[in-house]
Amino acid sequence: MSAALLLAIAGLAVLDSFNPATIVAVTLILLAAPRRPGLTALVTVLGAALTVFAAGAALYLGAGAAAGAVDGIVQGIRYVAFAAAGLVLVLSGIRRFRTRPRTPIALPAWFTPWTALPFGALLTGADLPNAFPYFIAIERLLDADLSPGEGLLIIAGYAVIYCLPCLVLLAVGLLARRRTHALLSRITTRLGTGEVKASPVVAVTLILLGGLVASLPFWLLK
Repeated sequence: MSAALLLAIAGLAVLDSFNPATIVAVTLILLAAPRRPGLTALVTVLGAALTVFAAGAALYLGAGAAAGAVDGIVQGIRYVAFAAAGLVLVLSGIRRFRTRPRTPIALPAWFTPWTALPFGALLTGADLPNAFPYFIAIERLLDADLSPGEGLLIIAGYAVIYCLPCLVLLAVGLLARRRTHALLSRITTRLGTGEVKASPVVAVTLILLGGLVASLPFWLLK
């Protein structure tokens, strides 16, 4: 287990940790969870960490079958992720042809610490196909020819680093509850109220940008 490998994996984990899905989820929970927002957010982060570790461990322990599969996954994910990003931009562009009300940001009453664990796990699992650094890290581990124990330990460390921004946000939210709540309230109020004005220029720009993003892998990987 070399220092260079550990630094590379740690760097990939840091890059992967700035994940909008989990960070936005923790922010929303701290602001709008009906009961015990701190515990609910922490359990959500735990669910995310368990998914990151379990998926990585499954790929790594099945190294014989996964070694070739990971190469294909990394390549395939590039195409799928760019296509998905392009589709989102195109759909966003189509929606900008008309004025529409913003959807209020809220959590349902059934969202509690008991449901937060599967929520965090499923949220992260759904987002894993977009996690380029994650699959590249697994690929590096397979190439390094480590023992199963060493590989699992590194994957566990990756899961911890992946959750650090959410844990920092949670700590800040609990230690400075009033200020954090006020700041997050202003952000969610602005994003969840009012209207999104129609803009044909923005709409066409987003549609063209979406087409460009979706086609990038085909140009870059020729």
